[in-house]
Amino acid sequence: MYRYFIQPQLNRINNTLIGYELLMKTYTENGWRPPVSFSAIPAHTVADVLVATTSKLALKIPSVSVNLNRTQLLDDEVNSALIKAQNFLRPVKLVVELTEEPSDKHITFDLLEPQIKRYLARGMELSLDDVDSGDNDFSHVKGLLPYASEIKFALQNFDESLEDPVLHQRVEFWQNLAHQRNLRFILEGIEDTHDDVVADELRIDLRQGYFYGKPHLLRLAPDDPA
Repeated sequence: MYRYFIQPQLNRINNTLIGYELLMKTYTENGWRPPVSFSAIPAHTVADVLVATTSKLALKIPSVSVNLNRTQLLDDEVNSALIKAQNFLRPVKLVVELTEEPSDKHITFDLLEPQIKRYLARGMELSLDDVDSGDNDFSHVKGLLPYASEIKFALQNFDESLEDPVLHQRVEFWQNLAHQRNLRFILEGIEDTHDDVVADELRIDLRQGYFYGKPHLLRLAPDDPA
C-alpha cells in the first residue's frame, strides 16, 4: 500500500502557509516508511495515488508539491496523472519537484526539456530539489534553471549543522542564485530552534522541516492504517 504524507511549507517571516509537499510512503510490517527506491514504484501506482490524493485536497493554499525523479517524469502514465491532478487542484498550483536517483543517469536534458515545457504550458511549475546533494550540483542542474520557479536545499542530506562554515557557504550560494534569477528558495530539513535562528540570520523566508510540522498521512480510505 502506498500513500502520500503531507508536510507544510511556510513563509516564516509572515508566518503563512505557502503550500504542502506530498511525500510518498509505503506501509510495511514496521509501519509507514519511505520507499527504498522511487523508481521501483510502478508508474500506475504513482498515478493512481496522486490522482486520488489531489482529488481530496480542497486547500486554500497556493501550491501542492510532488516529487518525481527523471525516469518518472518521462513516463506517459505519470504525466497523464499530473495533468489530472492539476485539473483537480486548480486554482492551486501543482509544483513538480525534480529529484535525482542513480537510475536517472542516462537521462539527458534534451529528453527532459519537451516534457517540462508541457508542464509549464499547463500552469504547473518546476522545482529543483536536493540541490548540491549527490549529482545535483550546479553543472548538473544549470540547464534546467531557465524553466524552474523554485530551488530547494535539503539540510537533511548533510551531516554538518547549518552553522558549519562550508555548509553555510553552500546554502548562501544557492540562495543568491535563486535571488539573481528571481526564483523561490526553500530551505528544508529545519529540525530545531537553532536551525530556525540561523535561517533568520540568513534572511531565508521560505522553510520546511520537522520544526514547523512533521509529515502526516492523508487517508484515502477510512481503514488506512495510522
